[in-house]
Amino acid sequence: MAAWFKRKKKGIQTATEDKKDVPKGLWYKSPTGKIIDAEQLAKNFFVSPEDDYHVRIGSTEYFDILFDNGKFEELDTKLKSKDPLKFEDTKKYKDRLKEVEEKTGLNDAIRTGIGKSKGKKVVIAAMDFKFIGGSMGSVVGEKIARAVDHAIKNNCPLIIISKSGGARMMEAALSLMQLAKTSIKLTQLANAKLPYISLCTDPTTGGTTASFAMLGDINISEPGALIGFAGPRVVKDTTGKDLPEGFQSSEFLKEHGFLDFISHRKELKNKINLYIDLIMNQPVRA
Repeated sequence: MAAWFKRKKKGIQTATEDKKDVPKGLWYKSPTGKIIDAEQLAKNFFVSPEDDYHVRIGSTEYFDILFDNGKFEELDTKLKSKDPLKFEDTKKYKDRLKEVEEKTGLNDAIRTGIGKSKGKKVVIAAMDFKFIGGSMGSVVGEKIARAVDHAIKNNCPLIIISKSGGARMMEAALSLMQLAKTSIKLTQLANAKLPYISLCTDPTTGGTTASFAMLGDINISEPGALIGFAGPRVVKDTTGKDLPEGFQSSEFLKEHGFLDFISHRKELKNKINLYIDLIMNQPVRA
């Protein structure tokens, strides 16, 4: 392969202060070693075109993909986590929250919104891994509960996009209570005969997997996503057995009946709305 450029003169040296770095984010390198221009990556739904690797994205990108023209009304924007246990490890929980809020521009690990997808109203709750590892605390549980209420009030389907490292240890039992809380609210949605589509993305682990992530009328995932309760190392140490190849990948879980479908990101919008049309026994939208 030819070099991108060749110097015509040898011995040229550039002073350190005059050197220009490639702007951060201009290029992306996938785990398989493929390098892609960041702008091209965005146009391709954040999927590497050479190896089909699905790059981790957040709520902003999923909202752009699923809502028509990326337009939606964000719900419950002012909800923020508190520190009722006065928790402290390497730093105080309240300081950690303040720091991550300033760094990410997010109020917590999930955002919810209502808008139209393929012309029909839908409520979407999308998790953000960059907020303390997408950990599930009281705010995550409350926003999912309110998202269910919005879906029932507007008589529309609910989509939850999971991307989480599990329960938020800084909130201890309060965090674990969200497993029951979200499960009960989803039962209310089912009683209202409204569909719930669960999309598990990389990674979906811990308490999310043990509750709302696996309770969808249809459970789907993106290719190559890590999905499980405990991580592979913990499972191996606990069972004392070697794990099967591809253990906890979305492909492995689909083969063993934990997932209904795996959908490429560029097909997400069409696939999700197809499932909704079929569940609601309404005409399939083109």
